Amino acid sequence: MIADIAGLKAARKSAYIDFREHQAVGRLTKKLCKLSNELLINLWNTSDLKTDAALVAVGGFGRGSLFPYSDIDILILLPADKKYFEDVLASKIEKFVAQCWDTGLEIGSSVRTVAECISESEQDITVRTSLLESRLICGKKSLYQEFKSVYQKTLDPKSFFQAKLAEQIQRHYKYQDTPYSLEPNCKESPGGLRDLQVISWVSKAAHLGNTFKDLNIAGLITQRELTELNRNQRFLETLRANLHLLAGRRQDVLAFDLQAPLAAMMGLEEESSRLASEAIMRRYYWAAKAVTQLNDVLLQNIEALLFPQESKTTHTIAGEGNAGFIERQGVLDITDLQLFDKHPEQILRTFLVFAQTANVKSLSANIFRALYNARQKMDSAWRKDPANRALFMQILQEPDGVSRAFQLMNRSSVLGRYLPAFRKIVGQMQHDLFHIYTVDQHILMVLRNVRRFMVVEHTHEFPFCSSLIANFQKPWLLIVAALFHDIAKGRGGDHSALGKADVRQFAKDHGIDRTDTELLVWLVAEHLNMSQFAQKQDISDPEVVQAFAQKMGDERHLTALYLLTVADVRGTSPKVWNAWKAKLLEDLYRATLRVLGGAKPNASSDLALHQEESRAQLRLNGIEDTSYDDLWGKLDVAFFLRQEASDIAWLTRHLFDKVDSAIPVVRAKLSLHGEGLQVAVYVKDQEDLFARICAYFERHGFSIWDARVHTTRHGYALDTFQISGSNLVDEGGSYRDLITLVEYELTEALQSNNPLPLPSMGRLSRQSRTFPIQPRVHMMPDERGRYYALSISASDRTGLLYAISRVLAKHHVSLHTARINTLGERVEDVLLVDAANLSKNPKLQIQLETELLETLGT
Repeated sequence: MIADIAGLKAARKSAYIDFREHQAVGRLTKKLCKLSNELLINLWNTSDLKTDAALVAVGGFGRGSLFPYSDIDILILLPADKKYFEDVLASKIEKFVAQCWDTGLEIGSSVRTVAECISESEQDITVRTSLLESRLICGKKSLYQEFKSVYQKTLDPKSFFQAKLAEQIQRHYKYQDTPYSLEPNCKESPGGLRDLQVISWVSKAAHLGNTFKDLNIAGLITQRELTELNRNQRFLETLRANLHLLAGRRQDVLAFDLQAPLAAMMGLEEESSRLASEAIMRRYYWAAKAVTQLNDVLLQNIEALLFPQESKTTHTIAGEGNAGFIERQGVLDITDLQLFDKHPEQILRTFLVFAQTANVKSLSANIFRALYNARQKMDSAWRKDPANRALFMQILQEPDGVSRAFQLMNRSSVLGRYLPAFRKIVGQMQHDLFHIYTVDQHILMVLRNVRRFMVVEHTHEFPFCSSLIANFQKPWLLIVAALFHDIAKGRGGDHSALGKADVRQFAKDHGIDRTDTELLVWLVAEHLNMSQFAQKQDISDPEVVQAFAQKMGDERHLTALYLLTVADVRGTSPKVWNAWKAKLLEDLYRATLRVLGGAKPNASSDLALHQEESRAQLRLNGIEDTSYDDLWGKLDVAFFLRQEASDIAWLTRHLFDKVDSAIPVVRAKLSLHGEGLQVAVYVKDQEDLFARICAYFERHGFSIWDARVHTTRHGYALDTFQISGSNLVDEGGSYRDLITLVEYELTEALQSNNPLPLPSMGRLSRQSRTFPIQPRVHMMPDERGRYYALSISASDRTGLLYAISRVLAKHHVSLHTARINTLGERVEDVLLVDAANLSKNPKLQIQLETELLETLGT
């Protein structure tokens, strides 16, 4: 019997040693429950409670499954006599709870009467679920029996099932409705332990049994499904227990930096072609995939028992070849369980019918089982069958339901069996700092994004993309391009080049004509090109646009690549996509389209157009043309070409009467392109100006998306910045105070003559430490010799841009423009710097690159 915390710690340590050696998770969780039970009983007795009340284990502790750092949830069940509680029990219970915490037991406790338990459970599904798994530890047995009896009488299995189903849908949505996150939560994510617990809870509530074996006996699952449930539950529980021990605390997220040591704890070693962390995650994804499917199967079967009348109502599916399919309460089902064995061509028809039937939301348990049983039928001959190829093409070209159909094809492993190249990337990790999904899930997210451009209900999200795709001939080609754009990842080599062969073979096998085939091959090969041009080059430069237009060739290729690029960037991570990137891509598209339409890059005509549009806006503000002649006379052509007319008008309004201002002029406004602020700085130029501005932004936690640096003919700097940051949204939703603050503080900072502060480089993020990036600095002069393009690649961290700008200031290197490109936890910045000093002194270039590398590696 455990009597104190020292005994508990020693016994736990012994249990952990045994678990590390044998990985017997069931023995561990039961042992931890038993040890906590013993100490709680001892503390209960020493508090002189005995049979005055009942000590009840609830939640996971009540289930008898306690992980190393799980909460110990208890309920202290009180008799109904309130006066007796206040006079006698209150002080004893207070003593008991205090002793629990003093001895190191991290309990989650509630103190209630039977009536209060029932009242709380009726209002909160979480409480109702926790009480479902209650277990008497010690105390007044009759009181606990009374509670169990009343609880069972008030528990409605139907309403409980519906509440748990709604709760699960909400939880899945929180985790992007996919188990394929690169850092999944092994408990809460779709396919995690919580999905298995939901099955247990609704089974108990419906009196179908307390174990998965009971469900097998009741005929709700097959022997094969029972084996899979037990195997995957054991794997996920072993994973979670090891995670807890590895982190030394409650840890359910499979964080990057824990994956490799976790694999080592579970006995997985690194192979020549795969890291140990990849092996453990691939096992996790396959387990989560199976759990997701089994959860769906069991919940459907339990629902059919709880709602028998509704489950008997079926509807036939109209259409040629659909005789074997029916719809039952929003689920697609089959009339013959041997359908796919007898007619393997019906396998793909399942997903075609699913896409075509609007009111169907999922596949039935019968279909999932039949697909599994027919897996040997999905062989090379099946893939080559012209009927199956025609069905696959028909699914691709359906006007509705395509992305949902492909998600289910992947979940049931049909997609990987039809496209062997896709099967290779199921659960494939991506070792970079901006993708948050496995390769297969990223592909399906991109496919979904392309489809959303085509759906009327989603046109408000990207109206420009929706208008383009509406006029695009054969838009289904973009679905194929999305499916193949990353399909060759993980093979070694350039995945864009390797993917070309895959999509060419697919097009040949599926009868896609030569012109469309060449478009598909080109899209897969070039799918990274537009993003790189938009984010790394100065797209206000006519020559840059001209070069990009030559790569595109015609409007059809340009439009296809633009749509695929938007869908691709959006499908990486919410951190990567933002309104500024959207603007850059759209600006590049529109500028290139003008060139492809026959418009010659003409700086003079573009200059006149920008100036005239700006004048029109200024007149609306009551500013006469002659008022800003002096200001405009000080600005060069590049300024007018690189700014939008609205920004030229905005800057002119604030500066036309401050041309020779002795003090800095700082103005800020909400960005026209979504979140963030646009900040303009006008001040007498100085060598460390950019560094001082960056220092201010970094010190206040702002991120710089874009920086455009101009020098007027009379030696003033006119710099504009797009910034974002957590500080940009105040509680009231108004930016007015923040704008005023930025304008005031930045003006003060620019008037300070203090030396530049030392850069306070922030710590690398956990992801960056796990997937370190070798810092790279590359400097190349442009064709005209006016500027050097300084390319910088490194892990992102607070203070990085300021540290870079400080090195430039130290060597008197002036900045012309900055393209700040943040991809998750990685930066890919391109700074255009003045060549005046660099071209004359080659040693300076080497010294500059060396110091920058030292700074990036600090």
